[in-house]
Amino acid sequence: MIKQITSSQNTYIKELYLLKEKSRERKKSGLFLIEGVREIGLAIKGGYVIDTLLFYPALFPESLFNQFNATPKNIIEISKEVYQKLAHRATTEGVIAIAKTKVCALKHLNFKTKNPLILVAEAPEKPGNIGALLRTADAANVDAVIIANPKTDLYNPNIIRSSVGCVFTNNIATGTTSEIIQFLKENNVSIYCAALQASQDYHTQDFTKATAFVVGTEASGLSDEWLAHSNQNIIIPMQGEIDSMNVSVAAGILIFEAKRQRNFL
Repeated sequence: MIKQITSSQNTYIKELYLLKEKSRERKKSGLFLIEGVREIGLAIKGGYVIDTLLFYPALFPESLFNQFNATPKNIIEISKEVYQKLAHRATTEGVIAIAKTKVCALKHLNFKTKNPLILVAEAPEKPGNIGALLRTADAANVDAVIIANPKTDLYNPNIIRSSVGCVFTNNIATGTTSEIIQFLKENNVSIYCAALQASQDYHTQDFTKATAFVVGTEASGLSDEWLAHSNQNIIIPMQGEIDSMNVSVAAGILIFEAKRQRNFL
């Protein structure tokens, strides 16, 4: 039987609102919100367990549930007032899922190839940049995305939105810089740091072996620890007036050069 909640002051709705707004609540409960048909579908495809589905029938009729290959514990019809309280975007399809988080640990990463292509981002601060990096990684079908010293959890609504659900399609792990360097070395992955110091033009390097591209923030770049363990620093030659570009654009250039060298396999 489908439950109904019409008041935004309902205790359960208040709890869900905190999940949307607070990283600590997501970490404590192991739950997070997913908004939108495409995003929910990608999460299900990515193996995420859907605990509850909430729908606003004026935008998402009950008859549309069969498009989701999931059997949530609860299905709840909500009012416009409740939907507007929980929705992160003004224009979505009227459905929100409550899903269980995954443990994104380095030890859980499995590579399908002997020569994985990995994107590492150190301490990215802006959810929009993280989302763009995840979209780029999905487009190139990289073997893993690793976030070093993350400033927010991966289930921040802004990351889910800006990644258009690619947070669910990528093989993702988080860890400290030291942990990730050790992991890469143990797996014989060459480290290429995007940095100005002692660098070579990116297109002169061989990326056909196990490769990790490491990018930092646009403001401060990479930490000294990464630079100390880099196999080779690389640079994208600039022909304009500035010496930097958006981190996701830079990552895309590097990743697709590696894909070109690998014949897009």
